[in-house]
Order: sequence, then C-alpha cells, then structure tokens
Amino acid sequence: MGARVSVKVCIVGCGAIGGIFAAHLARLEEAEVHAYDVNKEHVRAINERGLRLSGAAEFTVRLHATLDASEIPACDLGIVATKSTHTRPAIEKTKHLFGPGSAVCSVQNGVGNEEILAEHVKYVIRGTTFPAGHLIEPGHVGFDINGDTWIGPFEPTNTPFGFVQRLSDLVNRGGLHVIPLEDARGAQWTKLIFNASTNPVGALTLLHHRAATRLPSTAALFNDLIAEGEAVAKALGIELHGDPRALIEKGASAPGKHNASMLQDVLAKRQTEVDFMNGAIVEWGKKTGVPTPLNRAMWQLIKGLEHSWTDP
Repeated sequence: MGARVSVKVCIVGCGAIGGIFAAHLARLEEAEVHAYDVNKEHVRAINERGLRLSGAAEFTVRLHATLDASEIPACDLGIVATKSTHTRPAIEKTKHLFGPGSAVCSVQNGVGNEEILAEHVKYVIRGTTFPAGHLIEPGHVGFDINGDTWIGPFEPTNTPFGFVQRLSDLVNRGGLHVIPLEDARGAQWTKLIFNASTNPVGALTLLHHRAATRLPSTAALFNDLIAEGEAVAKALGIELHGDPRALIEKGASAPGKHNASMLQDVLAKRQTEVDFMNGAIVEWGKKTGVPTPLNRAMWQLIKGLEHSWTDP
C-alpha cells in the first residue's frame, strides 16, 4: 500500500532543469507533482507517456502536466525553473497556487528572479542548481550533467528556514543532492560568475563548453570575466561558495559536448538570459563602484546579436 500524499509541489517550467526536478520528485509516493509549462507538445507527451530522463539518470515517471494553471490545486511548495526572461509571466499565471503557508524556490540562472517572485508570493527561497540538461523531444529530457543544488531563504521575504529544510529533504529523497544554507548568496554568486563567463563566450564563438575551456584565448577571457565578478561580489560582502574556475573545469571534464544555455538560445534565435547574468554584474558593479568593462562588453554584444534577429 503506497504512502499517503503529504505534499503538493508545482514545477513552474518543466523543460530541462524543471524536468529534472519534476522527474526526481515524482518518484516519491508522498509527493503529488504538477507541472505548468507553455510547450503544448511537451505537456501532451508527459500526460500521455510520462516524463522520461536519460543520461545521468535513466527512468520514466508519471505526473500531471498542464498549460492551464487553474487545473492545478493549491500547492505547498513551488519550484520555478523557467528561463529568467519568462519569470514574470510564469509567476503571474501561477501565483494563486501559493498561499501564505507555502514557499516558492527559484532554481534559475542569474540574479534578480527572486525579487520578481517576491512581488507575487509571500515566501521565496533563493536557489542555485548545477545539474544541466536539454529537451531531446517532447516528454524526454536529456540529463547532461549531475550536480549539487544549494537553497536558502530569500532575505527580504523573511522565509522561515523550515521551508528550506522541507524542500531540501524532499528533493534529496527523490535522488538529487540539495544542500540547505542559512545564507545562499555565496552559492548563487559563484554560479552567476561562472555563467557570466562561460555563457556569453560560448554563445558568441559557438564553441561547446569543453572546446572554449581548452582554447587558450577563450580560457583567458573566462578568467578575466571571473575576476570582474569576484571583485563585485567582494564589494557586496558576499563570500563565494567555491571557485568558479573549478566549476569550469568540472564542466569541461563532463562526457559529451555540452552547449551553454545561452548558446542553445542563440542557435534557436531566442532571447537570452544575459540581462540576469552579465547585465546583473554590470548593474551591481555600478552600485558598488567596481569597474566591469568586460562584462559590459559581453552584455552589449549579446544584446546586439539578439537585435539582429528582429531588426538586422
């Protein structure tokens, strides 16, 4: 006899990262998992055949996916895994699911997503995740790289730490590795600095991660971009959670050829998350008086590339 459902979780954005979290949580008998996504074919495939993971983990699970958030019941926990550019419309469509007794966690790239979520829900959890993946076909997510996830209270919302512990316990039992922290800013900024170096360089050169890491000219650019980000974090009083350079090497040592998410966006000619990565470092650099000319150049070049698709 199965365990009684004790927690309802909504995954907002069930693509690559959201799909990885949704699939692991749906393995738990005590969790009722719902996925909200705008990809009609992906939603249909999940409901018809289940959600399949392949790569770092191989299994298929059943869960409820929908294009219509009104079909989802009130939830105890939420995980937002959309592109940062879609955070606002996604939470506006789903905010009614999260009452004062629930909390919503961002596992998105960059910084600035939590502020948007906090405009619509009471309690927000700051999250940083290192698993990577891509959508192979509707209903099938490629789990490219496994890794840790760090979560902690988003300070302005005074989120009780109990929400953080509950979510981390749940995801850990589902098979992903989550580390709860009282202060998750260091982990978030470590990944931000990593992303702000690797993503725009990969997107502009069309090089996959290992190739860009091994080529001396782009590897040097990685290091210089990292140094700028580190200077901004130091000025903000944020102690990084590890060395972004080690993350670059870890990614370069992973099997296969992994394209950074920004390169995936560029190849598909869709808006990137550069405003939440290099743009955020530039803005915080302004506020702290730290020069960020390389991050500004990356931001300007990517914005120019985006513009070329619509108004060349």
